Formats: sequence, C-alpha cells, structure tokens
Amino acid sequence: MDKIAMIGGGSWATALTKILSENGAHVGWWMRSKDDVQHLLRTRHNPRYLSSVAFDLSRVFPSTELKETVEEADWLVLAVPAAFVQSSLDKLDRDLLKNKRVISAIKGMVPSKNVLVTDYVAERFRLSHERIGVVAGPCHAEEVALEKQSYLTIGSPSLALADDFCHLLRNRYVKAHPMEDLDGIEYFAVMKNIIALTCGIAHGLGYGDNFQAVLVSNAVQEMRRFVHAMNPQPRDLSASAYLGDLLVTAYSQFSRNRTFGNMIGRGYSVKSAQMEMNMVAEGYYAVKSIHELNKKLGVHMPITSAAYHVLYEKISPAVELEILKEKFR
Repeated sequence: MDKIAMIGGGSWATALTKILSENGAHVGWWMRSKDDVQHLLRTRHNPRYLSSVAFDLSRVFPSTELKETVEEADWLVLAVPAAFVQSSLDKLDRDLLKNKRVISAIKGMVPSKNVLVTDYVAERFRLSHERIGVVAGPCHAEEVALEKQSYLTIGSPSLALADDFCHLLRNRYVKAHPMEDLDGIEYFAVMKNIIALTCGIAHGLGYGDNFQAVLVSNAVQEMRRFVHAMNPQPRDLSASAYLGDLLVTAYSQFSRNRTFGNMIGRGYSVKSAQMEMNMVAEGYYAVKSIHELNKKLGVHMPITSAAYHVLYEKISPAVELEILKEKFR
C-alpha cells in the first residue's frame, strides 16, 4: 500500500485525498488547524472545504504533526498555498525527504524567492528533479467532489515517477497521464491564474464574452513567449495540461482567481476582496513574481503588466483595461 503525506487542508488537498484514499492509498493528512483535524476525526468531513465528501478513517489519518506525517510516507503531496510553502516546509530537517518522492499540487510560486515550488523543494531538501513532479489540470476540486469526469497531467523529468503517481489517481471519473515537461507545466499553471484574474477584472467592468475570447487568445501567446524564454523546448500548447488548464481557470464558476478579479473589477480593494473570499487567489502573488522575473527577460507581457498595475500600483482597473484592449489583435 502506498503511503502518502498530504500537506494542506484546502479544497485541492481535500479533493486529492478523496481520490487517493478511495483508490486504496494510506493518506496521512496534515492540517494547521487542530479544530479541523478534530472535526474530521469526529464526523469524517472537512468542515471548511468540500464538506460533502466523507472520508474512510481507516485510510485517511488527519494530524497536526507535520514531521510525523512526512516521516511515515513514501510520497509527499504539497497542497498548501504557495505563500505558505516556506513557513510549512522550513520546519523539516533537510534529510527528511531524501528517500521520498514529492508531488507539487500548488499552482503558484514561492513569493519571497520568485521561484517555482519544485525548484524550492529541490534546493531546500537537496533533491534531484527526477524525484519531483507537479499536478496539472484542467481540474477543479469542486467537480472532483461531485465525481465529474476530470483529467489530470503529472509532469516530471522522470516519466516513471509521473506514471506511478498517475496510477494512484486513475479511477472511473479521473484520467491521468504523464509528461516530461515539469517547468513548462508549472509555469503555465502559475500564469493561467494571472489570466483568469484579468478575465475576472474584465467581467467585473462589464466586458463581454467577445473580449474575453480575445484576451484568452492573446494570453496563450503571452504565456508561450514567457515560458519559452524561461525554458525553451518544443511544446504542444494545445494539450490539456496547458490550454485546457488555462480555459477552465479563465471561464469556470469555480475559479477563485476569476472570482477575485471580478471583485477587483467591481471596485473592491485587494484587501477587502481577500477578506470576503476567505480563500487564497494564487494569481495575486503570481502577478508580482512573474513581473519581477520578467524585468530581466524583457518579454512582451501586456496582460501580466496590466494586472500588476491594477493590483500593486493601484491603477484604476477601468483605465488599465482601456489601455490593454488597444494592444490586442
């Protein structure tokens, strides 16, 4: 039986725990909140996220003890917000992960370092990238809870590792396939949140479907330019790990980044939108990280720049979108 340490108590951690445990894996589930752990142990439900999902406590073991949860596992799955990765993992001894395989289910970058989560893990724990993978969609946690047909991609330089984790995920409503493009998949996962956020801003301002289609089309070109500058190699960007993940995040009612952007477009401040959502929109942090990285690269990125101006320089969303729309073809 595969032993997995799930790190995080949010909706994506909850969805992955559902899939993995129902497929027969032993899942040690670390959460920050003692109250949430106690609630799970009493009721078999996560009180905050996807609360309709009931867990089999003979396979799922909630805990607030991070070290013990990780020690007992073969696999480590990271599903905390990117902003909390360092504060969570820096407590662990550098050698604790040396015989483990690590999967990042985080769609963001480590903000203080502007690096991919997988790069941070490799450096912090002295791990080869051959022992690391990343989960890509298109897949929303809410639809996993409803057991809607979903597709996942596992990216890793090691196709054997990726295929092994795909095997742990596949069931009647989840299909999973491996890919070798770790960096490309991860950068796309980060950037699609920026695009979804910008789509939300446009929607909040009253722009319609016609504009959003053009925004997303231009976004694919912007993402291609940036990812090629960071990690040049041939990629079929029409694949579901790239385009599919972008589309579901940009258009779905479940997209927290689109929801966050919509609130900004309607006049909310960043702080008030964050407080009302009570969930982390990874795109907010990703905008700054990608903007900082691009200072050295000089890639033409009008959508990311527009989002940065609105979120971090407090430029009026209406003014910024007026400027942005003139740059589209």
